Amino acid sequence: MSASGFGERLREAMGAYGPLCAGIDPHRSLVEQWGLTYDLEGVERFAMTCVEALGGHVAAIKPQSAFFEVFGSRGIALLERVILTARELGSICILDVKRGDIGSTMDAYAHAFLGPDAPAPPDAITVSPYLGYESLRPAIDLAHQEGRGVFVLCLTSNPEGAEVQHALRDGESVAASMASGAARDNAAAAARGELGSVGLVVGATVGDAVDRLGIDLAAVHGPILAPGVGAQGATGEDLRRVFGAALPHVLASSSRSILKAGPAVSAIRDAAQVEANLVAALAN
Repeated sequence: MSASGFGERLREAMGAYGPLCAGIDPHRSLVEQWGLTYDLEGVERFAMTCVEALGGHVAAIKPQSAFFEVFGSRGIALLERVILTARELGSICILDVKRGDIGSTMDAYAHAFLGPDAPAPPDAITVSPYLGYESLRPAIDLAHQEGRGVFVLCLTSNPEGAEVQHALRDGESVAASMASGAARDNAAAAARGELGSVGLVVGATVGDAVDRLGIDLAAVHGPILAPGVGAQGATGEDLRRVFGAALPHVLASSSRSILKAGPAVSAIRDAAQVEANLVAALAN
């Protein structure tokens, strides 16, 4: 078990490098924009250049698993290199893998990414709770045991998400119930004055949905991974309206606006620094 929980380690990294999570998303258009071929060799050059540029220079790095899985076992081997190298260079690594299932299957997913024998464990993973929040229990408990974290999908910015996330049961929205579950799991850390290790994914462009659905993000006492900054255009006003008192716990996620600066390592690094400064300024 880690001597320091994931939430506290992430808070320290955000204090040191700024509240930015830089995505590594080697989709075809970006890889070809760099002048590389869209094959395993091109994706490898793209991904490892990103890690070299960003590792130890941003609070967190977030590779998107799907863009590696598309190349089969060799792509997954490359993803493992990305994770391990990012961690070796001093950045927290959040694997965007959105796993969610029930029972022994969820337990297997948890051990694959968070367990003591995982081949390339990231610091945290994204998880999908839409088989019910408690279906995530194997991942949440194992993450606590191993000093790792999870980010639970709560309010996403895609328009289709509202039909599930905004739905009501006994007067409470599905999204609010996810936030309540995370708050319960973070209660012990909160009592110690620490940031919990169960975070939420809440889009920076969800407008008034947090208030309208009665969600108290500050009460979660966990980190909030916030897509929508950068290329998607969230403003300081958006951040304050969406996150309110929870804003100090927001880790803004940005990919395209950073990666399009490549392929030069220095240009990617500079773009990430500009983005980190922008997010810090917007949050004030």
